[in-house]
Amino acid sequence: MSVVGIDVGFQNCYIAVARSGGIETIANEYSDRCTPACISLASKNRTIGNAAKSQIITNFKNTVHGFKKFHGRAFNDQFVQGEKSKLPYSLHKLDNGSAGIKVRYLNEDKVFTIEQMTAMLLTKLKETSEHALKKPVVDCVISVPSFFTDVERRSLMDATQIAGLNCLRLINDTTAVALAYGIYKQDLPNPEEKPRNVVFVDIGHSSYQVSIASFNKGKLKVLATAFDPYLGGHNFDEMLVEYFCEDFKNRFKLNVKDNPRALLRLYQECEKLKKLMSANSSDLPLNIECFMNDIDVHGKMNRPQFEEMCAHLLMRVEAPLKSVMEQSKLSRDEIYATEVVGGATRIPAIKERISKFFGKDISTTLNADEAVARGCALQCAILSPAFKVREFSITDAVPFPITLRWKSPTDESVGECEVYSKNHAAPFSKAITFHKKEPFDLEAFYSSPHELPYPDSRIGRFTIQNVMPQLDGDSSKVKVKVRVNMHGIFSVSSASLIEKQKGENEGRPEEQVGDTDWQNDGDKQDQGASSSKAKSKVKSVDLPILANTTRQLDRDVLNNFVEYEKTMIIQDKLEKERNDAKNAVEEYVYDLRDKLCGIYERYESNRLTIMLEDTENWLYEEGEDQEKEIYQDKLSELKKFGEPIEERYREHEGRPRAFDELGKKIQLFMKAVDVYKQKDERFQHLSAEEMNVVEKSVSEALGWMNAKMNAQSKLTVAQDPAVQVAEIIQKIQELEDVCNPVLNRPKPRTEEPVEEGDQNNGAHNGPAAQQGADSKGNQQTKPPSGEMEVD
Repeated sequence: MSVVGIDVGFQNCYIAVARSGGIETIANEYSDRCTPACISLASKNRTIGNAAKSQIITNFKNTVHGFKKFHGRAFNDQFVQGEKSKLPYSLHKLDNGSAGIKVRYLNEDKVFTIEQMTAMLLTKLKETSEHALKKPVVDCVISVPSFFTDVERRSLMDATQIAGLNCLRLINDTTAVALAYGIYKQDLPNPEEKPRNVVFVDIGHSSYQVSIASFNKGKLKVLATAFDPYLGGHNFDEMLVEYFCEDFKNRFKLNVKDNPRALLRLYQECEKLKKLMSANSSDLPLNIECFMNDIDVHGKMNRPQFEEMCAHLLMRVEAPLKSVMEQSKLSRDEIYATEVVGGATRIPAIKERISKFFGKDISTTLNADEAVARGCALQCAILSPAFKVREFSITDAVPFPITLRWKSPTDESVGECEVYSKNHAAPFSKAITFHKKEPFDLEAFYSSPHELPYPDSRIGRFTIQNVMPQLDGDSSKVKVKVRVNMHGIFSVSSASLIEKQKGENEGRPEEQVGDTDWQNDGDKQDQGASSSKAKSKVKSVDLPILANTTRQLDRDVLNNFVEYEKTMIIQDKLEKERNDAKNAVEEYVYDLRDKLCGIYERYESNRLTIMLEDTENWLYEEGEDQEKEIYQDKLSELKKFGEPIEERYREHEGRPRAFDELGKKIQLFMKAVDVYKQKDERFQHLSAEEMNVVEKSVSEALGWMNAKMNAQSKLTVAQDPAVQVAEIIQKIQELEDVCNPVLNRPKPRTEEPVEEGDQNNGAHNGPAAQQGADSKGNQQTKPPSGEMEVD
């Protein structure tokens, strides 16, 4: 089972995995741990991540980025309309009123939902994870901004299903950071002691989030959250872009905003300039060649000037900090540390304002870019049965208060009550008891619309069905369980009808206050105690619930999106295989042509060189866009002529070494035969017949070698060889197989009688004795078995 944490940012994504006993942030195919949240669609396939980012300028109408902020939003949403004019790609109104993205894909105009676009990105991140882990990835934990509403969270969950992922939890960005911070701390207070309060500030590309978390050993609780969803590093980039647009208009008479490509290039250069100013306070240049109308432009900026331009943005840094302190009711002295993460926290003016607000230096112990992904991976490891992680409980907070309103179709009376207050613990369930005679509706909505960064406060309508009065005509008791789950999503999880049964307490009146009774999950023991005292017999019947949540994708639509995503994955794979086949032909042409001008020059005439030039021309003309099989056939045709040349080169290089080795073997065995003929005592135990076989084999090998060498000497290097290296090696093996068993056979050992004076040394004459002594008393060592000793 895989453990993967994914930080899906507005601009970039990071993936962390649990392996080798720790958490590791993995790199993509570009050896980059940062994957751009960018998708480019084309006539044959789609590219995602780094490859797509490189097409932002060249294919700007079909390269989609910055789409995370449109999750769950209607096309007519004021925020969407405001962003529409800034985007190089087109937004489109879907049938359900949501915002979609219109692009050109497979030579057709296509409109994709935001869920589909996010699913494409998640598919890429899933493939990167699987490549790193070498196993399938299904379970994961994904980060989400703490200010995302119910609608936006459901939209992201739909995207995970389209991508084939099982999201174990949507975890808030700052909560993931808090987990990455606290789980490794060894000096946290004990559970009974006063907790340690830490502020976490996350300012990324497009949003600003703050939370305060309290820590005890094995426990993390989020006390309060605050945010500015429209303040991030992108706003500072826009200030630079606006400045240089005006500057270039005055100095170069260029209207940059009328040219999408030029505007995108300016955004890229301004982002680089902003990062440089974080480390330098002196004047820094901005130079762009062939910017517009073949005009080179240049400008300059320094940090004090930049901070003055962005003064109104910097003023917004304090408000969320102040809000989160007021919500938590903590003083600045009770704050242990302030941890900052996110790319925009590298701006010195932002760090200075945060530090000034709390009256202490900020802490940067966490990786500013990867902390969220690492926290997600830790949460996934905690939820996974495949990993053993130290016990660490996480209690998050509900960012917005939630109210429940109920009414019956025929009953004009309406009731409502706030079920979850701001910063209420989550996940959390509550049980509500209603007394009804007919089906009724529950409407959930956010209580404070002015606090929402979303125009619609509605969460959904939940109809409790099959409610009927009791047999005596009284109202039935209906118990409804509502829950904010670990994804931060509200739901009516269950409803049951309590039917009275005939028993000893039948007819006893039941105490009731108003229309509704409340019970938290923590009250279950009290409920059990009271029910045991009543001793009344009741029957619980589960009731069906019809949920109608705001902007939720229909199940059939979602299934169609899942199937279409699989189709696109197959199309991408086929196109990759086609491109790989084309690249293989191109690579073979260039590689072989270089060698024909170098090491292969002596082995072939100009025929193959002309053939390679023709193939190269074909690749950039008629062969520019062909099927995979055609490229494979073209490569096979080239190899039919190229491989014999490569083979002749290898044979020419290896043949002298092989003949040299064969000659040495022949010389060695011939010397052994000569030594035998000289009556050398080392070979006298061998028979004449055996030595004749050796001598004959050596003579045959010598004749074979001379014949082959003479035949080869008559051929040019461009002709097929008379003998191959493999044949020479085989001849060496045949010669060794005949000669070595004979010449390496040890001389039989003869036993000599032991003299009386040698009895004390008798232990040296047994089977373990492997050494003898010469006439001078020097020790002689017997040659190892399998080796031949020849003087």
